[in-house]
Amino acid sequence: MSSRVNLLAPKVRMNPYPLYAELRRSAPVSQVDPGGLWAVARYADVLTVMKNPRLFSSEGIRRTYRPPWISNYPMADSMLVMDPPHHTRLRSLVNRAFGASVMTRLEPRIRELAQQLATTLPAGQTMDFVDAFSIRVPIAVLGDLVGIPPSLHTRLKQWAEVMTQFTSVGPEDTGLQERIRATVAEAREHFEQVLEERRRAPREDLVSDLLRARVDGEALTATDLMGFMFLLLIGGLETTVHLLSASALKLQEDPALMARLRAEPELIPRFIDELLRHSGPVHGVVRLVTDEVELGGARIPRGERLLLLMASANRDEAHFPEPDRFDLDRPGPQNLPFGHGVHFCLGAQLARMEARLALEALLARFSRLTLGEQPARWNISLVMRGPTLLPLAAHRD
Repeated sequence: MSSRVNLLAPKVRMNPYPLYAELRRSAPVSQVDPGGLWAVARYADVLTVMKNPRLFSSEGIRRTYRPPWISNYPMADSMLVMDPPHHTRLRSLVNRAFGASVMTRLEPRIRELAQQLATTLPAGQTMDFVDAFSIRVPIAVLGDLVGIPPSLHTRLKQWAEVMTQFTSVGPEDTGLQERIRATVAEAREHFEQVLEERRRAPREDLVSDLLRARVDGEALTATDLMGFMFLLLIGGLETTVHLLSASALKLQEDPALMARLRAEPELIPRFIDELLRHSGPVHGVVRLVTDEVELGGARIPRGERLLLLMASANRDEAHFPEPDRFDLDRPGPQNLPFGHGVHFCLGAQLARMEARLALEALLARFSRLTLGEQPARWNISLVMRGPTLLPLAAHRD
C-alpha cells in the first residue's frame, strides 16, 4: 500500500474488514492515520506483541490517555496501562473482588432483567435496538456492580459515550476535548461520592468488595480505585453493548441461524464465541515499543506506538479457515477478542454471561429481526466498533 490509510474514514467505519484484509496481504505492520500509529494486522504478530510486555509495553495506552489537553483522566492510572509487576499486584487485588461468587450473585438478576426487557420490546415496530435493548442489560449490571440507582443510568450511558471518543480526538477538536474534560470531572465527582458512601456503609456490591480487598495486608489506593471505576465504566458497558448489537445484526442477516438458536438455545455460547471472532467489538489495542524492533517485516523505532488490530487478527486467513464466513461449528472458544496473557480481560466471563442471558430472552420471545428504513450509525473510535443507532424491528410470527 503506497499511502497511509485512515482507519476512521466513514467508509472504513461502515465495514473495515476489506481494508484489514488488504493490510494483512500487503502491509501487515504499517503506519496509519490518524496519528501515525503502527497498525499490526496479522494474528501471529498481534500474539507476539501481547506475549512480550517488556518489549511492547502497555505504557503506550497511558500516553494515549494523557494528551496535553487533559492531565487527570483516571484511565491513565488504571491497570489497563500497567506492566508487571505493578499490573500483577493490582490484578490480584481486583481478582479477589471479581470472582465466581460475583457471577453467581448476578446471574439470576441478569436473567430476570433480560426477560423483563424482552417483554417490553414492541413487536413489529421499528426501534433503535441499541437504546431499547443492547444498552439496557449491561447498564443495569454496571449499576448493580457499582451500586448506582436506575435514576442515574442515563448519566452512565452519556459518560461512556463521550469517553469512548477519547482515542479519536485530534488537536483541533477543542469542542470535543472540552466535553470530555467536563464528563471526566462529573464522573470522577460521582464515583468519589460512591466510594465514600461505601467506606461508611458497605453493601453487597463490587465497590464494597474492592474496598475490602487485601493481598498481604495491602489495599487498593484511591488512585487504583478511581482508575478501576473508569475502566469498569468503559470496558463493562460499551463492550457488551456493541456485542449485543452485533449479535442482533447477525441474527437479522441470517434468519436460518436465528431459527437454529431458537430451537437449540444451548448453542448460544458457541454463537457468542464465533461472533466475538467474526464481528467482535474490540478492534484496537495500543502498545508502546520499548526498544527498536522488527515486526512483520517492518523496522519500528523505540518509542513508537502500535495499534494491534484485534478484529483483523481474528479474521486472519493464516489462522482461521474461511475467516469471513460465520461458522457456528468453528472450534472454540476464541479468546483473543478478550486479550491475551497478563492483560486477558477480567470481565470476559461477565460479558459472555450478560450476552448469553440477553440473547436467551430475546430469542425466546421473537422469531425474526428486520432492518428499519433508516441506516445504522457507527461510533468513531480506534478501540471499539459498534452502532450508536440500530433501527430494527422484532417479530413474533
